[in-house]
Amino acid sequence: MHPRVPLLYNRAMIHHVVSLAAWNAHPDQPYSPDSLPEDGFVHCSPDEPTTLAVVNAFYRDAPKPLHVLVIDEARLDARVEFEAAVPAPPPGVGADVLFPHVFGPINRDAVVGILAIRWDEQGHATGFTAGLT
Repeated sequence: MHPRVPLLYNRAMIHHVVSLAAWNAHPDQPYSPDSLPEDGFVHCSPDEPTTLAVVNAFYRDAPKPLHVLVIDEARLDARVEFEAAVPAPPPGVGADVLFPHVFGPINRDAVVGILAIRWDEQGHATGFTAGLT
């Protein structure tokens, strides 16, 4: 059995895939991925299945371990907009799924947990395990 994504105020949290090195690089500042200046927002996912599809489509060859920030959207200082994937969602994600985009750095008090990504023998992300809190 794998841990469920935390619920707060009866709603699911949003997710962002990160290496611990990136998360820990500037612990006294809001988290700002390298992609923020170019893309204008922080890429997030709305739920565990979508996050796993993103990891399998874009992060399979990334250095491991990888983690998922569990973010309470209501605590974010930056604006969040749910938008369609451009040009298309990753394999296994329906075209109707909207992705949360955070238009600014992620303030650390909005992160309510950090989960590790679990991998199978073929290198596919299969779920989350307890990480840091």
